[in-house]
Amino acid sequence: MNPMTLGKALTLLLVCAAPLAAQAQIKCWTGADGKRVCGDVPPPGSKTVTIRNPSGPAAPPPSAPDAKDAKGAKKSGPMTPAEQEADFRKRQAEAQKAAAKAEQERQDAEAKKENCARAREAAQTYESGQRVARTNAQGERIFLDEAQTQAELVKARQAVQQWCN
Repeated sequence: MNPMTLGKALTLLLVCAAPLAAQAQIKCWTGADGKRVCGDVPPPGSKTVTIRNPSGPAAPPPSAPDAKDAKGAKKSGPMTPAEQEADFRKRQAEAQKAAAKAEQERQDAEAKKENCARAREAAQTYESGQRVARTNAQGERIFLDEAQTQAELVKARQAVQQWCN
């Protein structure tokens, strides 16, 4: 047998034997001096009690959480299907809220940009010195005088400051 095959065989043997070592149980019995003794292999003929299967190398015993800690602490171990479903729905709702918020922010930014453009256009119109006309409720065309134009220019500049900054 060559060394490479021997190494593979030894590795396979160790891999197959590892689960057997994990199946060890802790057993307790009364020793010759009357004291309780625990271990893997009791002496022959003694009355033994199996305590538990070890879950790992130095696994602490499970303890009941305090009532005040139970609310804030997460449950250890795998989640039940109902918990998984609730967690999924919670994440899904949060994602929908975040998407709605992002969409609302996008719409607000778009509206602000449009209002800024309109305010600048209005200010430019009033600053040009041309006559500005408006249509009244009866559909008649009315031209603004110099005082009205200046008042509208002040309003337009305020709108530019409000929407463009």
